[in-house]
Amino acid sequence: MNIKQSSIEELETLCTDIREEILRVVSKNGGHLSSTLGATELIVAMHRVFDSKKDPFIFDVSHQSYAHKLITGRWREFDTLREFGGLCGYTKPSESEHDYFVAGHSSTSISLGVGAAKAIALKGEQDSRVPVIMIGDGAMTAGMVYEALNELGDRKYPMVIILNDNEMSISKPIGAVSRMLSSAMASPFYQNFKRHTENFVDNFGEGARYIAKRMEESLKLITPGILFEEMGVDYIGPVDGHNLTSLIEILQKAKELKKPVIVHAQTIKGKGYEIAEGQEEKWHGVGPFDIDSGNAAKKSSAKSTTQIYSEALMHLAKQNEKIVGATAAMPTGTGLDELMKAFPERFWDVAIAEQHAVTSMAALAKEGFKPFCTIYSTFLQRGYDQVIHDTCLMNLPVVFALDRAGIVGEDGETHQGVFDISFLRAIPNMTLFAPRDEKSFHQAMAFASEYPYPCSLRYPRGSFIQTDLPDSLPFELSKSQLLRSESGDVLFIGYGNGVGRAYETSKHLDFEVSILDLRFVKPLDEEMLLEMSKKHKKWFVFSDSAKMGGVGSAILEFLAKEKILDVEVVSFEYEDKFITHGSTKQVEESLGLLPEQLAKKVTESVR
Repeated sequence: MNIKQSSIEELETLCTDIREEILRVVSKNGGHLSSTLGATELIVAMHRVFDSKKDPFIFDVSHQSYAHKLITGRWREFDTLREFGGLCGYTKPSESEHDYFVAGHSSTSISLGVGAAKAIALKGEQDSRVPVIMIGDGAMTAGMVYEALNELGDRKYPMVIILNDNEMSISKPIGAVSRMLSSAMASPFYQNFKRHTENFVDNFGEGARYIAKRMEESLKLITPGILFEEMGVDYIGPVDGHNLTSLIEILQKAKELKKPVIVHAQTIKGKGYEIAEGQEEKWHGVGPFDIDSGNAAKKSSAKSTTQIYSEALMHLAKQNEKIVGATAAMPTGTGLDELMKAFPERFWDVAIAEQHAVTSMAALAKEGFKPFCTIYSTFLQRGYDQVIHDTCLMNLPVVFALDRAGIVGEDGETHQGVFDISFLRAIPNMTLFAPRDEKSFHQAMAFASEYPYPCSLRYPRGSFIQTDLPDSLPFELSKSQLLRSESGDVLFIGYGNGVGRAYETSKHLDFEVSILDLRFVKPLDEEMLLEMSKKHKKWFVFSDSAKMGGVGSAILEFLAKEKILDVEVVSFEYEDKFITHGSTKQVEESLGLLPEQLAKKVTESVR
């Protein structure tokens, strides 16, 4: 279909077809649903007014870009969405020339737009290209957005920012009067009048400027756009995000203004799928499900690590009123939602603001509380300076609970939780440890609740590797646990979920190995490692983390410090490259990390 030439009726039919295809594929493969269904008309209107081959189309997070993928020649491939070797669930330039930038984390879009606008200006292409941004209202809770708007409002680069308001309205619409004024503000008459008025009052001194400014402010007070106008960015809205005729008209006007404009479009999450319409987090990201009932296609019988964490923290919070916590826009995903219900004055969702989450928890620690800062591994990267400057420099007892550590599966490169050990281990005053199963998780949480300094524990998405592990002992600073002692030359060292992987690997060997649960990667159990170095000369490291700066690196640093030269260390951590999307098993198989593959490598190394 030629979107540029199609009638409104044809475009509305296209929107229906797109929704049906998204629903069909996501119900089969899992993925982001409610937000991408709600953005369908917005994306069709974007493609009608702009040209994604030359105008940078920048989607914030880009989980809502499925309609864009379908429009830009990926309909036949859409069945492979989020599958290993198939389409990515986010925008990806290597996948299509219509995808301007890799996106998977929130609130980067306007900064990217400002950078693109600067490049367009330097190239002298302002008359033929304009950045087009789609950003959700949730992303507007992050400070990076306002850093970008601050510069954009000052420099006035042409840009169209579509604010997809589908959950938390920036401001309550005022009804017909607001819609009338918003439409009027987008019109050439109003824009020309505003420009000529500004030129006119400049010639009549401060008094005229004051009166004109007060009149304009009075007008803007009955529209929701005062914040953006005050930052120097024109505002149009709110508009109906499902009315194609109106959207196309407004976007065309915004494009013609040749300056930064925010178009505030209100949409319904889950539009077109009644079960999901208006729902918030539940239908944001989903696994495979039955379309007719909305029920999940299957559920794991194993208890998830997130559930274990939530239960352990609830138990501790009931015993100790000083325990508090925060998460950054993921209360259900991190299990903190139950704590927020039970203790609404002690546990908070601070929105998409990891930097703020870390620093605010540091202040609570300074005041004598015990904060649990609960964030996905991949998202703590966004608060790294605050971990260093506001927490560890002050040696404050904040607990960083890192969910989704290791391979996260279908979300892929932008979400794999592989770097936390590497970037946290380098920070003075930081202690790092990890549980291996449910019981050890409760013990690790008990240790964390009493530990008087900064610390971090990590745990995988889903459940721990299920295997027959010896009973866990209580956690003690820097102490490991020897789970199996054999007389042979081989020692398996597991960390966190890597302990289960080590055990499963040992089952595929025709010889016995000793197995050590490292527990702490900082500080290491040096006494135990010295003892092991006398008994075993071939060490194999199992940890769901980056090899560079990871667990193996920490062990090699220890051996070098102790001048132990006769121990060989082989690490089965991740190599120095970004890890693709797909089911966890498929991704691990591609990396050679399934137990039978690892056993083969061990056997070849030993013999």
